[in-house]
Amino acid sequence: MSEKQYSMKEAMLFSQRVAQLSKALWKSIEKDWQQWIKPFDLNINEHHIIWIAYHLNGASISDVAKFGVMHVSTAFNFSKKLEERGLLKFSKKENDKRNTYIQLTPEGEKILLQLMESYDPNKNAVYTGALPLRDLYGKFPDIIEMMAIVRNIYGDDFMEIFERSFHNVESEFTEQEGKLIKAKSEQELV
Repeated sequence: MSEKQYSMKEAMLFSQRVAQLSKALWKSIEKDWQQWIKPFDLNINEHHIIWIAYHLNGASISDVAKFGVMHVSTAFNFSKKLEERGLLKFSKKENDKRNTYIQLTPEGEKILLQLMESYDPNKNAVYTGALPLRDLYGKFPDIIEMMAIVRNIYGDDFMEIFERSFHNVESEFTEQEGKLIKAKSEQELV
């Protein structure tokens, strides 16, 4: 075992600094997120499940729990509510009867696309708080250190899905008249 390279004070100060900053940031994010999804009669867990279902295209409840950073029972119960609203459908795979899978219904995808289109960055405190940095450096912060910490806690799988969802938005959506809309695929154009 190697000799520790940090003091107890340093460790505690770092942990508390991250905890307090995260709590302050989360409070702001939670408020903005709730305001954004409120017109669609969704809560944060439900929206997150719809987001994950869209980007994983057939996720297991275990995947939803893992990537949504929620307990399996929470993922299942909120998914069940979304199914009752006709936004998700449940299924089992022939070769995997133990796991329950979810898939967005056309109505679920429609809600997600409406949410994307209704996003207003000016009603988002994290966005407006980061604007001075974007103005100064010409881009938004990469937050690479935070991503490294999350990767070390949740693993490469978590970060792969995290990155895939943002890649999907970059490649599948376009901006028209100040709104995000899903780009037409080649199949839809034919």
